[in-house]
Amino acid sequence: MSIIKKSLGLYLDFYELTMAQGYFLTGRGNLKANFDYFFRNNPFKSGYTIFAGLNDLFELLNDFKFDDESIDYLNQLGFKDEFIDYLKSFSFKGTIFSVNEGEIVFPYEPVVRVEGNIIETQLIESLLLNVINFESLIATKARRIRYSAGNRKVADFGLRRAQGLSAIFASRAAVIGGVDNTSNVLSAFIYDINPTGTQAHSWIQSFEDELIAFRKFAELYPQNCVLLVDTFDTLKSGIPNAIKVAKELEEKGYKLSAIRLDSGDLAYLSKKARKMLDDAGLNYVKIIASNQLDEYLIKSLIEQGAPIDAFGVGTNLITGKNDAALDGVYKISMTDNKPVIKVSDDVSKVTLPGIKTIFRYYNGENKFYADCIALNDEDEIDIMHHPFDIYKQCNLTGLKKELLISKVYESGKVLMNIKSTKEIAEFTNYRFSLLPEEHKRFEYPHVYKVGISTKLKNLRDEFIRKMKGGVK
Repeated sequence: MSIIKKSLGLYLDFYELTMAQGYFLTGRGNLKANFDYFFRNNPFKSGYTIFAGLNDLFELLNDFKFDDESIDYLNQLGFKDEFIDYLKSFSFKGTIFSVNEGEIVFPYEPVVRVEGNIIETQLIESLLLNVINFESLIATKARRIRYSAGNRKVADFGLRRAQGLSAIFASRAAVIGGVDNTSNVLSAFIYDINPTGTQAHSWIQSFEDELIAFRKFAELYPQNCVLLVDTFDTLKSGIPNAIKVAKELEEKGYKLSAIRLDSGDLAYLSKKARKMLDDAGLNYVKIIASNQLDEYLIKSLIEQGAPIDAFGVGTNLITGKNDAALDGVYKISMTDNKPVIKVSDDVSKVTLPGIKTIFRYYNGENKFYADCIALNDEDEIDIMHHPFDIYKQCNLTGLKKELLISKVYESGKVLMNIKSTKEIAEFTNYRFSLLPEEHKRFEYPHVYKVGISTKLKNLRDEFIRKMKGGVK
């Protein structure tokens, strides 16, 4: 289900329209083009990135058209009549190749390839970047949080702190990354995610006292009652009152599900709470913690032995803190069936020419070992080279490999089986289990091997020599 339908054709940057009109007016509109999507750095100084957003991109592409209001607006901006006539019947009819959504990916890999005419491939640039960059950022943050939390439950509590409607996509991405459920009801509805939530301090403050507030809530929701215990005094009031209500629920044949801590020293308070609950014979009551949590704080709490059963994570998850964005780019690599390249004094910004694919290689323990970017007509690769360091290479002879790229979209039709958000999350979990532990650590993770084939290296180097006048 698309989030935005009205005037979706305007979901682009202005320069894409001016270039598209330029291509059209110069008779180059049908020029065949190939664009690659890749990013240069993993977010959060992580050792990996979770690729997300593909299904949402498909949904948006299907509605990427110029309606009457869009056409009127483009007329006001002064675009040529003949170009506007072309846009009236525009739809994206190109072809997309991609890795699976939820895949573990790494810098410089062309994880999405877009083929079509130069106008359609250019017009969808910002839409693709907006969706893939953002959802991959949030999915990666969620995976880091899941890695810290282990088997403990994690909920997305981020709606109120998200950047506007991005919260809808973010909740989906968070589940792909490993979060169990979300407080965002609209996302839960659209993406078939389990909604969750407890109560706010305002519920308790609206009653004469805390105990009455707890009793009323338990009366309304006896089968799934979670009590927020820090409105006044966690240890002297909140938990003792929660214990009273728990005992009253037992008399009625129910059990208090959990208490929630939302402030203070969570390690200290959770230990005290656990003892108080256990001493009262309420060892089944879970403890949920929230309040500015992230992967580092969750890791610290667990290392301190905090008996917390579940975490609600908001701001730091849903905004991708401390990285504001994933630095994904969309670069042309082929025009008119001829490879092209962008050269820069910064070697890391030199693009890879031609139509490419990605092979993933496994080590002897059946874990991810290395990824090789190769030209699309290659299959057997013995040696891969570091993209920038001419002295580094890796022997791939005899290693098990798999092809990561496949055709997923063509002429308005999705060619792959559309998976639910939960199914994609399960795929991510499985693929993450194949990533060696040294790439998962937070401090100085081991750099995953990504290289280019000899054939691709030679093609790139030949382009560079020619563009620099033959100077070696």
